[in-house]
Amino acid sequence: MNEQAELFRAPAATTQQDWDALGRYLARLGHVLSDAPPQQFAGGFGNLNYALTIDETRWVLRRPPMGPIPPGANDMLREHRMLSALSPVWPLVPKPLVLCEDPDVLGRPFLIMEYRPGLSIGGTLPDYGLHAQDEREAGRHLSRLLIDTLAHLHGIDPQTVGLGAFGKPDGFLDRAIAGWSKRADLALDGKEMPAALTTVVDWLRSEPTPRGDLTLLHNDFKLDNLLLDETDLTPLALVDWDMGSHGDPLFDLATLLSYWTEPGDPDCLHRLSQMPTAARGFWSRDEAAAAYAATTGRDISNLMFYRVLTLFKLAVVFLQLEARADRGEPVNPKIHALRGLGMDLLDYTAAITPQTKHGHGKV
Repeated sequence: MNEQAELFRAPAATTQQDWDALGRYLARLGHVLSDAPPQQFAGGFGNLNYALTIDETRWVLRRPPMGPIPPGANDMLREHRMLSALSPVWPLVPKPLVLCEDPDVLGRPFLIMEYRPGLSIGGTLPDYGLHAQDEREAGRHLSRLLIDTLAHLHGIDPQTVGLGAFGKPDGFLDRAIAGWSKRADLALDGKEMPAALTTVVDWLRSEPTPRGDLTLLHNDFKLDNLLLDETDLTPLALVDWDMGSHGDPLFDLATLLSYWTEPGDPDCLHRLSQMPTAARGFWSRDEAAAAYAATTGRDISNLMFYRVLTLFKLAVVFLQLEARADRGEPVNPKIHALRGLGMDLLDYTAAITPQTKHGHGKV
């Protein structure tokens, strides 16, 4: 594989940082930044990620996107705390090296963490020249791996890793509804509120808020954040912890399912193209949810509430990205091909809410 072409952006497409300022900052901490130019990873729509060499070792620098960011988003301090707490007890979590809270260095707080090379699978299953049966086995393997990894995270006792008071777990779902509604308003920036948005928000506010278990959450758990060994698809690292929190684990499950596309889904879910779950061998969403329930013993009878909430969240994320692009702020070039996806996802979310004529019980 051509690593430069597949994994990193070309130099001309790289969002440059003040690497001299970073070198001076690291020198004050006793570290040496290599003269080799850092390379920006090609994936992701939010945080900016760079591979760089410090003290002759490969590391990853993560920082928020350039320009204004929504309240509570792209939180490097939150990610550093999660990495610091979980990396000693769970081998899949990379170790942090540096947290810089001084915006004078790179304009925003940033962190530097352990580099874990591995395969990141997005919307398409890599072509290994496998027979159909092997592809089906890969789909089943990855389906089980996702559910087992999520269940493992939700089985970690927050108290034992020093995160018992982390994330304000009480009222988590109510804050999620309020927070994502506010972000939707900001993304619309004075535009007329779409009918689908009103339908979804009114339903979420009118429904009794579930009161489930409280566990640690990843909050963006999906396949491309689980780095894999290319030879046998075993997990090497779970990354992208900047939204990590403490709350209802079914929110995490529903977030995963919001990316879990099936063959018969509408076009907007296929355009999303975040996971290859429409391919042969992958479980359906209902099968994945049932496997999670069987593995954890949790009641998922009210999963539709979480399904609507997390699809709403996903729609707002794409509305935010489109708004950033409209303001001329740096975004991943891929977002331009997804214009309109946020509104389409809102329409789909409104269509599956149980109060609408199109509502249904499947997730």
